[in-house]
Amino acid sequence: MKYLNSYKEIIGCKDKDAVFEYLLNNLKPSTLVWSYFVNWEKVFENVKEIEIGLNILNYLVGKDNFDEEFKGLLKKHPEVVRIIPALVVRDGENTKKFKILVDYKNKKLVYEDYNFDLNKLTDDDINKCLTFVKETKLKELLVGKRIKNLVDYMIGVEAGLDSNGRKNRGGTIMEDIVESFIQDICKRNGLEYLKEASANKIKEKFKVNVPVDKSSRRYDFVISNKKEIFILEVNFYSGGGSKLKATAGEYRDLANVLKGKHKFIWITDGEGWKTTSRPLRETFEQNDYLLSLDMVEKCILERIVLGNE
Repeated sequence: MKYLNSYKEIIGCKDKDAVFEYLLNNLKPSTLVWSYFVNWEKVFENVKEIEIGLNILNYLVGKDNFDEEFKGLLKKHPEVVRIIPALVVRDGENTKKFKILVDYKNKKLVYEDYNFDLNKLTDDDINKCLTFVKETKLKELLVGKRIKNLVDYMIGVEAGLDSNGRKNRGGTIMEDIVESFIQDICKRNGLEYLKEASANKIKEKFKVNVPVDKSSRRYDFVISNKKEIFILEVNFYSGGGSKLKATAGEYRDLANVLKGKHKFIWITDGEGWKTTSRPLRETFEQNDYLLSLDMVEKCILERIVLGNE
């Protein structure tokens, strides 16, 4: 590590051991912000795409002669067949074709193809759709009046699925937090930066070649102070585990790839590091710059970028 003037002047640490102890003792508890919970805009946008079809299918709610009504409805409105899978399958890929294992109890695996990506429906297609609705218990849901309408039902489904995406949002929020500091630094000092920058994008913007450790590498941020560029990777870990050890190793390797060419800054945080501090310490010892959000708050990132260290 590089012992920076800021470590003594700003956070009062006399040596590298004190700096690392300070880092661990001031890890943030979370990056939880209001947008972490449910992205309602996305929920309603997804539901709106199929809302007309859902309202057509609402006709089936509470119908005693469900089977006949279902067949008649699909003959009159074959287009609604495309949204039936969405009522039970939301895998992010809008899947409409399935190979379903319908029997495995007689020492033989029997599969049937179900295709909801159809423009025209034969009687056989409609019968298979009815089987799908029965076997997935959608019929029970509709006939038993356990829901009032499918639009509200899908809003609930989408909200639940969106909450499952919170893990990805957590990483994005960390990037948003760091970007807010970078924007401020650049605005006040007349600097420029890139986000999610590939080597080609960096070359185009700043006219410099940046090595990468893998072809798919996109650096979280790249800042130019007009004399040199700084490459930043950021992440946050609220819990421990093997992932943290692998990440620490990855950024040690990346620092070696960039060493002597460009300055690399790893900004990481989260109380997960308290239970996985050894690999973090190894990277802290090797890399020139390893900062926490607290250090960013205290303007240490800014001082590094401006060349005041």
